[in-house]
Amino acid sequence: MSSPVPTSAAPARPLSLGVIFLTLYIDLIGFSIVFPLGPDLLRHYLAVDGQSGVLGALLGGIDALARSLGNTTHLPEVLFGGVISSVFSVLQFVFAPFWGGLSDRVGRRPVLLYTVAGTALSYALWAVSGSFWLFLAARVLAGLFGGNLSVATAAVADVTTRAERSKAMGLVGAAFGLGLVTGPVIGALSAQVNLLDHHPGLAAYGVNPFTVPALVAFALGLVNLLWIRARFRETLSPAAAGRSAEPRLRNPLRAILGLDNAAIRGANLVGFLYQLAFVAMEASLVFVSAERFGYGPIQNGKLMGFLGVCSIITQGYIVRKLVGRVPETRLLAAGLVCSTAGLLGVGFAPTAGVLYAAVAFLAFGGGLINPANTGLISLYATPEEQGRVLGIYRSLGSLARAVTPICAGVLYWTAGAAALYVVAAALALAACAATFRLPQPAKG
Repeated sequence: MSSPVPTSAAPARPLSLGVIFLTLYIDLIGFSIVFPLGPDLLRHYLAVDGQSGVLGALLGGIDALARSLGNTTHLPEVLFGGVISSVFSVLQFVFAPFWGGLSDRVGRRPVLLYTVAGTALSYALWAVSGSFWLFLAARVLAGLFGGNLSVATAAVADVTTRAERSKAMGLVGAAFGLGLVTGPVIGALSAQVNLLDHHPGLAAYGVNPFTVPALVAFALGLVNLLWIRARFRETLSPAAAGRSAEPRLRNPLRAILGLDNAAIRGANLVGFLYQLAFVAMEASLVFVSAERFGYGPIQNGKLMGFLGVCSIITQGYIVRKLVGRVPETRLLAAGLVCSTAGLLGVGFAPTAGVLYAAVAFLAFGGGLINPANTGLISLYATPEEQGRVLGIYRSLGSLARAVTPICAGVLYWTAGAAALYVVAAALALAACAATFRLPQPAKG
């Protein structure tokens, strides 16, 4: 496959990190619009499809599992949300390394155009998902094309020097945090508009109560597509593209275990253990606050917003000040210590003030971990394998998101919050111990 990267003698102006930031930010707003809609989606499709078809089979298995675990109140809803998110995450786990590897060969820009277009198409399908199986098909399509983050992160590696790599990865984290704060707010607000209230006949065309959030996500996808076409110049050098391996879809676990670079394997292990702990918190935090302090949607929205803002400040400002002065391996270990303390704080918080303090620790810890670990993996890798290696790293994050919500929900509703957060803290502590085996990469 020939590479479309620029080969003209006159060097193009380097791509601005601001262009990549906005690309990620727009993409993540659309991605996270669906987050606050889970329980309402379940109720809607139950009313439409009843207990028949794909939804009936899925709920039958979930109800049986909930009864066997002794909790038929909250656990079915938790398991349903976990299964839906797992479909998306499993597909990202499989395809993220493929898209990353393809971008190493043909360039970042064309692959971003493919994946953003495919994601926008999934939102369009969601907008007319009059039945559950169509909604599920839309999530499958979104998972298939969910390679944007690893490809854009590889573009950051392309346009930065080794000395500034981890600092620039903080910008990726800030875009991620800002998108995940903005998207759910837009999703919750746009879901207040139901087109069927004014035009009930549109139901015949698949229009549903969540069509407006879906159309907002679709519009953002189109804006991102136009933005990339207009402003995103290719970052992969022709020399690097010429040395990359032919991309192909392969067993992701084999690709991960087959990495011949011990440092990259070690950093991936650290990242995976941390993601297991963090996603367990993410999946259960609103249940802890509701059960212990009586929080409703508004209070939980403020709590999650506080987590996001703290994360943005850490990754967008604090990390950029620390990187260059403190080695990435030390930043990674410090972040994991803070995260361990934060997880224990959430699990045993006696007051809302302690809960907020623990969440701040988690945000600060995660704000150190994500750019430091992504920067390390990028620095350990050669220029021609940035997309593939960062795709594998994102793939492991997707694996954590595939398995953890279900496992965390079962543990929370059968053993309690304290047990879940002790397990999560132990995972973060194990990741911290693993950081001491990571070498500090040369930046010269």
